[in-house]
Amino acid sequence: MGLAPVGTPVETTPGDRRREQRGWYFYDWANSAFDTTVVAVFLGPYLSDIAKAAADADGFVHPLGADLRAKAVYPLAVTLSVVLQVLVLPLAGALADHTGRKRALLGAFAYVGAFATMGLYFVGGGRYLLGVALFVVGNLALGASTVVYNAFLPDIAAPDERDAVSSRGWGLGYLGGGLLLVLDLVLFLAHDAFGVTKGEAVRISLASAGVWWAAFTLIPLRALRDRRRTPAAEPLPAAVRSAFGRLAGTLRDMRGRPVALLFLLAFLVYNDGVQTVITMSATFATEELKLGQTDVIAAVLLVQFVACGGSLLLGRLARRYGAKRVVLTSLVLWTAVVLAAYGLRRGSAAEFLALAAAIGVVLGGTQALSRSLFSHLLPRDRAAEYFGFYVISDKGTSWLGPLVFAAALQWTDSYRTALVSLVIFFVVGFALLVTVDVPRGVRESGNPLPRRL
Repeated sequence: MGLAPVGTPVETTPGDRRREQRGWYFYDWANSAFDTTVVAVFLGPYLSDIAKAAADADGFVHPLGADLRAKAVYPLAVTLSVVLQVLVLPLAGALADHTGRKRALLGAFAYVGAFATMGLYFVGGGRYLLGVALFVVGNLALGASTVVYNAFLPDIAAPDERDAVSSRGWGLGYLGGGLLLVLDLVLFLAHDAFGVTKGEAVRISLASAGVWWAAFTLIPLRALRDRRRTPAAEPLPAAVRSAFGRLAGTLRDMRGRPVALLFLLAFLVYNDGVQTVITMSATFATEELKLGQTDVIAAVLLVQFVACGGSLLLGRLARRYGAKRVVLTSLVLWTAVVLAAYGLRRGSAAEFLALAAAIGVVLGGTQALSRSLFSHLLPRDRAAEYFGFYVISDKGTSWLGPLVFAAALQWTDSYRTALVSLVIFFVVGFALLVTVDVPRGVRESGNPLPRRL
């Protein structure tokens, strides 16, 4: 099939769409290994240990002449990657929309991230700066590839299909990330039986996330197709300059789409609450409930596998009741989960695991349906650019929740009160989402109305 001129969509049959959808799902499967194995479990403690090994007698390292506590290295690496995402992700979306080469850009960003993740195998012996650099590159590439990946959703799914398609992608992502994490934990916990040290087991686990990411990215790259392209002869610097121009145009365009902006604000608020609950749950379990690391790891795995089923369940409910109603209901359930956490008994692993299961039910569906709902509100010719701002709201601005949590902890000296303080994000997010006139936003963007919203 030849390439269509710029702005001309390629016609697809239902069979073509289903083939692309099946391939598209596997990018969630591929990249989720970075979030689970690298971010959630292994890299933070390992990189902190590497930095401590390079520290002076007072516990400081000195990158670029600065005096930095070794234990602050990983949090600052996360902060740096987030700041860069805020700057880069909208540009990645603009580049995808300008060139129309979403498939090539997805592959480029994915493999930069995957190879950076593989490189974490070589982080050891005090080479903490190498670890910081590779993590920042990997996390930045993950965000950029996610922007392009999300922008395929309007191409491969008809309006009435998007809730189900988005939910299946999220569900498969949780399953894939959880499966690799199980394999890595087996290696880590039984490292002596495999003839490796604990440090080597961690390095192998970190690298395995990159290998997993690279290998399974081949599936979407084989299945997905570009709908349009600019001339192949355009040099990359020229394309980047044009992308900056498109980005400025998108910022002006967004001012004329108040519904999409209001949805982004609502998502930013309630997703900040979601991310903070996930981030702080392990600390709450160990510091307040006095549970061991084994219980925390079991909860992480439980959330991964339950979230797979939760995504599919909420996707089916959205088909009947509409995505907005299901997301609103999920925010009520998030509020109930956080309030229930206040009453957990100290030392009760069973109660904490039950709460983790409840989080898994609503976690994937909240994220998947938010993505599909937003896809109806954006103009098709600027889908990647709008998803650039969406992914920033997802990955790059989740700072207010931890700040509220820390402030409540500072004032009350209670992890229970600090966790309950996060209810405000679900309440405010609910109130904002209620006011989002989704049908109006769909019409403003020139998109067809699905049967259920």
